[in-house]
Amino acid sequence: MRVLVVDDERRLARTLQVGLGAEGFAVDLAHDGTDGLWLARENPYDAIVLDLMLPGINGYQVCRTLREEGNWTPILMLTAKDGEWDQVEGLDTGADDYLTKPFSFPVLVARLRAVARRGAKERPTALEIGDLVVDTAARRVRRGDVEIALTAREFAVLAFLARHRGDVVSKRQILDSVWDGDFEGDPNIVEVYVRHLRNKVDRPFGREAIETLRGAGYRLASDGG
Repeated sequence: MRVLVVDDERRLARTLQVGLGAEGFAVDLAHDGTDGLWLARENPYDAIVLDLMLPGINGYQVCRTLREEGNWTPILMLTAKDGEWDQVEGLDTGADDYLTKPFSFPVLVARLRAVARRGAKERPTALEIGDLVVDTAARRVRRGDVEIALTAREFAVLAFLARHRGDVVSKRQILDSVWDGDFEGDPNIVEVYVRHLRNKVDRPFGREAIETLRGAGYRLASDGG
């Protein structure tokens, strides 16, 4: 999942970026409401972690503006304010959930996954492609009854292919979804991860589900190969 974190506490925002990255998320950061609103308008995020008290435009205004514009990206409000009316206002402006500081990181991750699932019906918890099952909630993959161990980044690439099964996706689309927006490394990193996935989810089972279309990109066969 690609996530936007909007928080003016730079150390906390960076900590969330590192922690969520270790969980397989691609994370972009904004430190004020204006930048957060611009990024949310310009990029297809799976979820937004939005602080309430922000410089310039506060979290309420960012959330309300996105909803009025028809942007229904799931939003998890994150704030130090714990009054019940603050929670009511946050939810009434269109937030999907609300978490107060200080918070438990595992709880934040679980709630983030939960709001993303509720807000995107096209991405069910378990994606079944033939006998290949990609469980995005439990972050587990199996072929038939065989469990397959993947790294967080390998899982993120496979989950993206699974959500777009049957469709050709470009290397750039994978980079934009799985890596951070400011990624400046070698785009051929995608090829490396696709090779790893083939060695784990295809070849041991005699399958060729992950296809390469020269000059176009990659495709995960809709029948799982």
